[in-house]
Amino acid sequence: MPSEMPDPMGLVRRKHTSHRQVVEEIGKAIVSGGFPVGSVLPGDPELAKRFHVSRTVLREAMKTLAAKGLVVPKARIGTRVTDRQFWNMFDGDILRWHFEAGVSEEFLLNLYDIREAFEPAAAALAAERASSDQITLLRQLAEALGNPDHTTESLAFADLRFHLALATASHNPFMRTLGSLIEAALFGVFRMSSGSPDGQRAAEVRASHMAIVDAIAARDCTAARQTMEKVIRIGRDRARATFSEEAADRP
Repeated sequence: MPSEMPDPMGLVRRKHTSHRQVVEEIGKAIVSGGFPVGSVLPGDPELAKRFHVSRTVLREAMKTLAAKGLVVPKARIGTRVTDRQFWNMFDGDILRWHFEAGVSEEFLLNLYDIREAFEPAAAALAAERASSDQITLLRQLAEALGNPDHTTESLAFADLRFHLALATASHNPFMRTLGSLIEAALFGVFRMSSGSPDGQRAAEVRASHMAIVDAIAARDCTAARQTMEKVIRIGRDRARATFSEEAADRP
């Protein structure tokens, strides 16, 4: 975030960058197992030297990691990596680090379980509460999914915009906070995909999402829930197929 005070020398930006670098490097190492659960991180002098940062920056980075549930300071012991059950799996960074480290089929399917638990409810709420402007926006975003020139990445971005707009249209702030889960699921599949979607794939995605919009516009909560469930099941099946293909290709 930009500083509210003038910063002609860029000191705030450099401090933020250093803090972010430490959080990123240590967070990724924890999630990937480089720093295993139960292990104690190197001491402050070693970490400060490794990252070329001050003790102040290092302490702030550790506070950020502790807030994510990844570490906990122990008196006379040091900073210990916590058990995975304490990690905030709704945190966007933690989800991203999992995908960068390489996720299992079980991990991704668990992510779809959470989406299926919440997003159909968000669609039903949108059918009840969405404004006419929000429904118009959803229709525009669904239409954009059908662009035959989509790359896999641009289709994922377009899909993400639709699902986040729908969460907002539910008028339930808790639904909108699930954005990191939606993003992780969509871009997780994107990272595992190769090549570009064809026009038929884009048309199918458009049609399935337009069905959600039609149900919301009709104020049909049941249909909105069911059509969203169908979209999430399709995504889950595609993820399963990707893992199956990868397993078949392995010697």
